[in-house]
Amino acid sequence: MEPLRPSDYDDGTEARAIQQPALGFVGAGRFVWRQLTSMRTALILLLLLALAAIPGSLVPQRSSDPNGVVQFRRDDPELFEVLDALQLFDTFTSAWFSSIYLLLFISLVGCILPRTSHHLKALTSPPPATPSRLERFEHYRVETTHGAPEQLLRTAEETLRSRGYRVVVQKDSVSGERGYLRETANLLFHFALVGILLGLALGTGFKYQGQRVLVEGQTFTNQLTSYDSFNPGRFFSDSTLEPYSLMLNTFTPTYQFDLTSGRANPLDFAADMTLTDGSGARDVVLRVNQPLDHQGTSVYLLGNGFAPWITVYAPDGDVVFSQPVAFLPQDSNLTSLGVVKIPDGLASQLGMIGFFYPSAVALETGALTSVYPEPDQPVLTLNVFRGDLGLDEGIPRNVYSLDTESLTQVTGGETGRDSLVMGLGERVDLPSGLGSVEFTELRRFVSVDVHRDPTQLPVALSAVGIMAGLIVTLFVTRRRAWIRITGNGKGEARVEFAALARGDDPGLGKGLDELVHAFSKVEKSTLRE
Repeated sequence: MEPLRPSDYDDGTEARAIQQPALGFVGAGRFVWRQLTSMRTALILLLLLALAAIPGSLVPQRSSDPNGVVQFRRDDPELFEVLDALQLFDTFTSAWFSSIYLLLFISLVGCILPRTSHHLKALTSPPPATPSRLERFEHYRVETTHGAPEQLLRTAEETLRSRGYRVVVQKDSVSGERGYLRETANLLFHFALVGILLGLALGTGFKYQGQRVLVEGQTFTNQLTSYDSFNPGRFFSDSTLEPYSLMLNTFTPTYQFDLTSGRANPLDFAADMTLTDGSGARDVVLRVNQPLDHQGTSVYLLGNGFAPWITVYAPDGDVVFSQPVAFLPQDSNLTSLGVVKIPDGLASQLGMIGFFYPSAVALETGALTSVYPEPDQPVLTLNVFRGDLGLDEGIPRNVYSLDTESLTQVTGGETGRDSLVMGLGERVDLPSGLGSVEFTELRRFVSVDVHRDPTQLPVALSAVGIMAGLIVTLFVTRRRAWIRITGNGKGEARVEFAALARGDDPGLGKGLDELVHAFSKVEKSTLRE
């Protein structure tokens, strides 16, 4: 005979599978959205973005250092192919970096908007009602005093208001809340972070950066053809190039000779220039770390050096080349290296690799060196090559380098002929009756960087907002406080104090003691009146 059991009795012989409701497409979307807009996800994405930016500082970028990318390809073509496939030479515009960037932006916006709505409601809502049992709170105080409950309620209200609480008076108690500024600052921090993300994204598209070498007497015009190199953003338009020009009048360096080290220490670099725009011409001075800000662009002084004026004559005396050539400094005494290319006017194309010594002295080996960066004893030496310079092949060539593989060296090296050596104003003959070359004049040059980023001010303001929001968040606490008055009908009253923190607040207990003390002071001053 079987024992009597309920009809729904389960003896556990067959474990029933747990039935979970199907999420569906909408439910899955809501789940993904909640995960994406959580603060935990935003922090993870922010960390990933920082990690993803590391290759941008380790590998040359096409946007900022195109020459470095070319050199990397020459040095290690196999590794270049791998890194290029991973878009590491375009880190900040790569698909993976942009994905993290976009996800972080969506996460922050999705997190901020609900919190902003909730905070606005909290600002317009009264503090919460007094709980029925204050003694259950961890931070609780009770005092006994004399006075009418109505007067003590007014004292409690005055005390809370004087300490920055928003208060609401109830039948037998007063509730207050303060520290709304903490959440306001928290939202400011996150809005400013979104502002930086937007500013950097838009700045990448609308900014441009260009470089130009200017020799004394030359003029730079703010148009594409006047730049030596130019890196535009993806949304760049020629219309953003404001019409103005800069002419380098003189460049004046100031050095101080250190007797101990025997070196010349630079004190100042001043480029005296003439700025011409729609309002006329005026003189300006460009210095290191003192850029010229004009019409939304900033012009920075990057480098300087010497530009010997070299004149090349054909055998019949005709001038085939006459212009200053910028020589790139190689050391602190401005020993400089330069290249001269003569494609036309002579029996064959000529290329010259030269060294310029501002204050030349001869070493024991016979080699020259410069002992001071000022032109006290300027000397120019040239090694001459002849042959096809490759300028007619349609391939861009670096004006500061000379490919000598297809050229024949005719002076210096192992040719048996000495390098051409000239002082300022001297003229020497080229070998094989090719003509002559003259060190005609000595000028200085500067390299300038022209930068325009319309998002600089918004990004700077956002950075200030981040710092301000962070500081306020660290030092402002969100607290709720309640004071309940219970009279016994005999002129005495029981005063209960309780406080609760919204978040971590190690000073809450001390704050409650200060509130009790402030209440006693206000009460005593009221009784004296």
